[in-house]
Amino acid sequence: MIPAHPIRPAAPAAPFTRRLSVIVPVFNEIATVRPALDAIFAKEIADWEIEIIVIESNSTDGTREIVRGYEGHPRLKLLLEDAPRGKGHAVRAGLAQATGDVILIQDADLEYDLADYEELLAPLASGRQTFVLGSRHGQGGLAIRKFAGQPIRGLILNVAHWGFTLLIDASLGIVLRDPFTMYKVFRRDCLEGLTLECDRFDFDWELLIKLIRKGHRPIEIPISYRSRSFKEGKKIRMFRDPLTWIRALVKYRFSKL
Repeated sequence: MIPAHPIRPAAPAAPFTRRLSVIVPVFNEIATVRPALDAIFAKEIADWEIEIIVIESNSTDGTREIVRGYEGHPRLKLLLEDAPRGKGHAVRAGLAQATGDVILIQDADLEYDLADYEELLAPLASGRQTFVLGSRHGQGGLAIRKFAGQPIRGLILNVAHWGFTLLIDASLGIVLRDPFTMYKVFRRDCLEGLTLECDRFDFDWELLIKLIRKGHRPIEIPISYRSRSFKEGKKIRMFRDPLTWIRALVKYRFSKL
């Protein structure tokens, strides 16, 4: 596909105070939510103030009770949804509450390593970038999903990842290796003038496409990643979700921003 019109670079970034909003969508993560939140609340970054926005989507496995145990923490903004409406919906609710100069999206499933925060934030703190992606290909391999006991599912998702990456790169005129990483880190003012509407994992596509079309060309920084399998709680639906991704690509690549 050929880009509908040239994508211009964003204006140079202005200085900002170092306040980070970490947005944490949570739903049915009973096995990992406590160690994940403990690690997030313990995280300290030199010269950065951190606020943590947790959106709990009315879990059915006891996760909500664990999350409510953190109420009163000085860093915490807790949003309790009355029903699960998808990760994208939860992240959008968190974005509406964020006051930080920089936004970072963090799942509660222990797939990603908080030790990567400093490297991800450095290009934004220096003013060199407005948008950074944490690339899961940082370990040097192409197969980022390696599911113990489910090798066929892992292979299918890896092949799909490569195919969808080619679609994104060709349609946006850009070269990315991991556009669908959860670690999307960007200045909050990048969202000015944008309306985000996706509720499920198609939100990743919408956010990426709209930020790039607005002129924010991301750089990719290698990160550590440990994929979890469907047996461990991965929530992507292998047949339903890809259809929403294609729809998001067509809709948000060519519609008016």
